[in-house]
Amino acid sequence: MMSTDPDIFSVMTVHALDVATETAERVAREHWGIAGTARVLTGERDRNFHFRAEDGREFVLKFANPVERAEVVDMQIQALRHVAGVDPSFPVPRVIPMPDGSVETLVPHETGGIQRVRLLSWVPGTLLHAARRSAAQRAACGRGLARLEVALAGFTHPATGHALIWDMQHLLRLRELAPMLGTQEARDVFGSILDEFAARVAPALPNLRRQVLYNDMNGGNTLVDSTDHDRLAGIIDFGDMVETAVAIDVGTGATSQLATDINEVTALGLFVGGYHAVYRLLPEEIALIPLLTAARIAMSLTLQSWHRKVQPDNPHYADVTEAMLRRRLDNIAALRAPGVEAALRRACAV
Repeated sequence: MMSTDPDIFSVMTVHALDVATETAERVAREHWGIAGTARVLTGERDRNFHFRAEDGREFVLKFANPVERAEVVDMQIQALRHVAGVDPSFPVPRVIPMPDGSVETLVPHETGGIQRVRLLSWVPGTLLHAARRSAAQRAACGRGLARLEVALAGFTHPATGHALIWDMQHLLRLRELAPMLGTQEARDVFGSILDEFAARVAPALPNLRRQVLYNDMNGGNTLVDSTDHDRLAGIIDFGDMVETAVAIDVGTGATSQLATDINEVTALGLFVGGYHAVYRLLPEEIALIPLLTAARIAMSLTLQSWHRKVQPDNPHYADVTEAMLRRRLDNIAALRAPGVEAALRRACAV
């Protein structure tokens, strides 16, 4: 459902609290009984550490942003445990319990805030944005995302309907951010996408299939095998998962497949065809995926530009350069050209 939550942007504007590596090491030692060394990782909202235990094991230690609601953090934990139970061989992080069996601890911060801390297993691999791209890899990513959605299909939690600005069903809320885009051409393109979304997607949303979905496949949280880049090695970072439309999740994931080695329509067809082979897409979903993929690109550009305005010192958000903007506008134009839906139907053999 479309949200009217006035605070849908607020959780995205609060910095993660600084946490010293010494503090991270102490928390792991005192609460999980694991001694080792911590190294800061980048993160959009949380303070994350790569934690290497003295015995060689590797983990991710996550200090949640204090404004993240406890029930949302719990949903992410329970979803990972659900996937581990339903599809044990699927490569996602595993939640590491403390000796008493609990999976989360509360740690006071010097500023007075309270951080919820959890420990996850480390998933090895090469990040997709640093990998050699190929047709086989794109199909593997599609199959992997579909397999994850199959595993999540039976998952329920009271917080799955929380409002998240990165959930594309709320795209129309971003109209007020359009002035943040750097050129008039970009603003015009975004405006036309919003208009088409309002005409085609918004009316269809109540009747589209929906479930709890990953909602964030991108080049920074999709891993391929370091020795075989055609093979998916893992999917990490479940911070944006939410109950939304299946077609939205596919469109979101499809943006990660656009690169310079092949054209946009071919890349989209490989990914969507791989997805469809595992989790059959309906004709009405296939019809919307080109627009949803283009919309996600525009959404990312807009939110990244906005974040640079409200959080100029957040290293997670780089400037939107002229070259990046040009490349993404070209991607959008290719995805909105005639014939893309027909190409996807052929890719799915429907």
